[in-house]
Amino acid sequence: MKKLVSILLAGLALLPLSVAAKERADLLIRHATIVDVARGRLIADQTVATRGDVIVAIGNDAEVSKAWSAARKIDGSNRFLIPGLWDMHVHFGGGPALIEENKALLPLYIAHGITTVRDASGDLPNDVLAWRGEISSGKLFGPTLLSSGPKIEGIKPVWKGTIETGSEADVDAAVTKLKGLGVDFVKITDSTMKPDLFLYAIRKVRAAGLRVSGHIPLALTVDQAVDAGISSIEHISYAYKAGVKDEAAIAADFAAGRIDRAEAYSRIEAGFDPETATAAYRKLAAKGVFVTPTLNGSRVIAYIDRDDHKNDDYLGLIGPGLRATYAWRVDRAAKADAAAIATRHAEYEHESSVLPMLQKAGVTIMAGTDAGFLNSFNYPGIALHQELGIFVDKGLTPAEALASATRAGPAWFGKLDHYGAVEAGKAADLVLLDRNPLEDISATRAIRAVVLRGAAYDRAALDRMLADSRAKVAAWNAAAAK
Repeated sequence: MKKLVSILLAGLALLPLSVAAKERADLLIRHATIVDVARGRLIADQTVATRGDVIVAIGNDAEVSKAWSAARKIDGSNRFLIPGLWDMHVHFGGGPALIEENKALLPLYIAHGITTVRDASGDLPNDVLAWRGEISSGKLFGPTLLSSGPKIEGIKPVWKGTIETGSEADVDAAVTKLKGLGVDFVKITDSTMKPDLFLYAIRKVRAAGLRVSGHIPLALTVDQAVDAGISSIEHISYAYKAGVKDEAAIAADFAAGRIDRAEAYSRIEAGFDPETATAAYRKLAAKGVFVTPTLNGSRVIAYIDRDDHKNDDYLGLIGPGLRATYAWRVDRAAKADAAAIATRHAEYEHESSVLPMLQKAGVTIMAGTDAGFLNSFNYPGIALHQELGIFVDKGLTPAEALASATRAGPAWFGKLDHYGAVEAGKAADLVLLDRNPLEDISATRAIRAVVLRGAAYDRAALDRMLADSRAKVAAWNAAAAK
């Protein structure tokens, strides 16, 4: 027996070092073209090895495949590997009766290559925080979920699921509560929030070590919110407002009750000044304030007179209760006369036109969709790809648009050391595409495989996710029809 062992050991010693020293990975993606998003370049014939939820090796296929082996391999030949996509503005809501319909949206993100979402709060904030933990522990299937928890608002706000505040003491208590909930950031909205309290809340949140995003009250200038420390501005309309020459006068008149909301918006629309905007946007960049334009949802409503979306294939992926929440925006838009429709079109085009100005000024643009309940025909998953298409249509390069959905989110959260690139040591959140997204941004839709926290899902698996979602929605539709 000892002699046999000696012979076997001697034989192993004679094996080539590359065979004897091979390390085990869980997955090898071979011969892929890596998209280096940060530099806007391609790196051909690369192999990526992952173990657990981390990339452990990357390099020329000949070298990596010689040093690593894995039970599962994916052929990346003639395909393009990008970091997982991030949707930095989504919502879950519609009330407790729609919890299951909201949870059913989670696989839609993965099926569309979105590996992380930032929940910007709805009326199910505590449920969403629970899902965040269940996803992290593996009990619930979904993208990595980063959440604000309940929004901070004023007293009796329009939006449900908020923490109402009417004093500095209320804000202090709200921030303490949110810290205790372990939220990833804080969202502040403006439907009834007192302007001075809004600024106080921003300062308190930042002092507590949290990032803060939000809507900016009409009675304040964007500059005031920036000086208070806001971290991201949600929706491009607020960035547009920063470019209005007499923004301070409009804010003062609105605060004093000399003009109503309609007149304020009319003056904002008429008062945009490119020179003022350039200076404002350079300040946003200098202060590290990011902007999430959420253009897709705005586009849908702006042009709903041209497309009522009744034949959208994606309606089959949205539960009947969530579809019903679309009605309020649709009904409101339907009441518009020809002049109001023309104004709606013009506002969308004017506001979206500042996108390249923001980019040129150095502002980091984050891709976020506003998808979820209430926001009509803005479908979780595909909406992000539509958003990127709009970014390019409005003047961004495909590389800039891709960065907004792969690197901007991690940068905002201070997580670029772990996300946003296909590199050793980074998260094994990856999307394999059939076409080059630096050449045509619509290539982000041509998904061959998704790797989420190290688990690989090929095209067949992604199609099964979509089919399962359709079957679930069909069953809900049948039950609702009884």
